[in-house]
Amino acid sequence: MSRKGNCLDNSMMENFFRIMKSELLYAEKFESPEDFTKALEGYIDYYNNKRIKSRLKGKSPVQYRTLSITG
Repeated sequence: MSRKGNCLDNSMMENFFRIMKSELLYAEKFESPEDFTKALEGYIDYYNNKRIKSRLKGKSPVQYRTLSITG
């Protein structure tokens, strides 16, 4: 961590929140906070285990991490 307010410190989380908002939050209407919490839990599972990324050689984050540990 560097100085307070440096955007580079939070770039990975800021990127995740931007993607999550466009793919989940703005794409659906939620009836209650509980509905959003359930959908968010499902989205995090999808994001980590199923959503492929070209930057990770066409693998999900978990697949890529496993590949780097075993390879």
